[in-house]
Amino acid sequence: MATSPTPSQAYTPPPPLTGANLVLGTLSVSLAVFMNVLDSSIANVAIPTISGNLGVSVDEGTWVITSFAAANAISIPLTGWLTQRLGAVRLFVTSVLLFVLASWLCGLAPTLPILLAARVLQGLVAGPMVPLSQSLLLGAYPKSKSSFALALWGMTAVVAPVAGPALGGWITDSYTWPWIFYINIPVGLIAAGVTLAIYRSRETPTHKLPIDKIGLALLVTWVAAFQIMLDKGKDLDWFASPTIVTLGIIALIAFAYFVVWELNNDHPVVDLRLFGRRNFAGGTIAISIGYGVFFGNLVILPQWLQQYLGYRSIDSGLSTAPIGIFAVILMPLIGRFLPLVDARKVATASFIGFAIVFWLRSRYNLQVDQMTVILPTLLQGIPTAMFFVPLTVLLLSGLPPERIPAAAGLSSFVRVFCGAVGTSISTTAWNNRSIMHHAQLTEHATPYSPWLQETVNNLSSTLGLNAEQTAGMLERTITFQAAMLGINDIFYVSAVIFIVIIPLIWIIKPSKGGAGAAEASAAH
Repeated sequence: MATSPTPSQAYTPPPPLTGANLVLGTLSVSLAVFMNVLDSSIANVAIPTISGNLGVSVDEGTWVITSFAAANAISIPLTGWLTQRLGAVRLFVTSVLLFVLASWLCGLAPTLPILLAARVLQGLVAGPMVPLSQSLLLGAYPKSKSSFALALWGMTAVVAPVAGPALGGWITDSYTWPWIFYINIPVGLIAAGVTLAIYRSRETPTHKLPIDKIGLALLVTWVAAFQIMLDKGKDLDWFASPTIVTLGIIALIAFAYFVVWELNNDHPVVDLRLFGRRNFAGGTIAISIGYGVFFGNLVILPQWLQQYLGYRSIDSGLSTAPIGIFAVILMPLIGRFLPLVDARKVATASFIGFAIVFWLRSRYNLQVDQMTVILPTLLQGIPTAMFFVPLTVLLLSGLPPERIPAAAGLSSFVRVFCGAVGTSISTTAWNNRSIMHHAQLTEHATPYSPWLQETVNNLSSTLGLNAEQTAGMLERTITFQAAMLGINDIFYVSAVIFIVIIPLIWIIKPSKGGAGAAEASAAH
């Protein structure tokens, strides 16, 4: 987010960049965003390896993902205040350099608590990078090209979480897991250096504004309590545990006070009044729920492929990478033609496409071949290309220019937070559904079951297993089958969710000119 100049400041936005400066400026900002968003997913396929090396369960290893996302969500609302204190360019470059430092600390972490602390730091300093990248990129292009600039940004933001699993799998298999963090060091240093060289003459004015300390404290409290509750709930048997009940009460009370305080504060850390505008409310809720479902599935699919189908880290990563093919091809086209069509229709087509993809995945079985796994992933690139940019344009449409930065920051906060929540819910739901299916399958595995008798006879005659070995093999088969049925349930429910939230798109008033909001954003 960039700052809105105060009346006392005669600030005139610099002219758009041209030629080589425009190319290098776009590449440097996009590279920083790519590094940032990449780190939200690069650890996905490495979680089993990280967990094994650090001596923790895979469920605990998942905190490596959720801790980053939750910390990232908390710091995003501070972007506007920090921008006005430091300037957009200075803050962006500082965030990139601190991100590099945090990545180095992640790679050095010898235990899970230290790794989580480094990931929290990484998420906190990464907060301003995404909204500021939008502002810097839009300011570098003419207003008439604002949709195209948003499409370039969206392409980076979409491809990064897709490339993450493939890159993370290759690094984990070929080297060691710390290198998924060390790779950020040269990338971040190059991005920071080039950005500073190109944009330093385009710094925004700075001035001091009061910070909403109470609102910030309440924000940190309810987000942290809610995220810990989600992460620890499964291990502590949810609300049968006094710890989970306490965390839930803290999150609920802090959230209630947070809402009341922010709605009545002159300088809120989060401008919740924006939800009074139906375009912003509908667009933000739609993009956030969609992103939560999208990202949660992006986390559990590689885990299923590795734990139950025997895929290597790199194989599971490559199985999810093809989503980037259509996303890269179509994203610039979407940005070019979006001003000519109703963005609501594009977003609706995207949600229907996601529903079809998840329905196809809900029909997987343990004999599924890699091409069948890849096909829905390849098709998913089409709705992915139509997801971010239309909804971003819709939720910002109709806002006055001075409220665009706050709206972009709040929308990013809700979206990133929903990504963390989606990860926790999907992993917990998969575990619970797997346990339920395991119990149901075990009930049918009685000595009188023809299927069981036939299976035992086959194992005994074919493999020469004794009774104890046969029982172990049966238990393994039931566990694998239960996990498959459980993840199929998650895929099916994900498809239903995308259909159910389509009406949120249609409560939005159609924007005139398509990129009007983006253009307003470019002026700031």
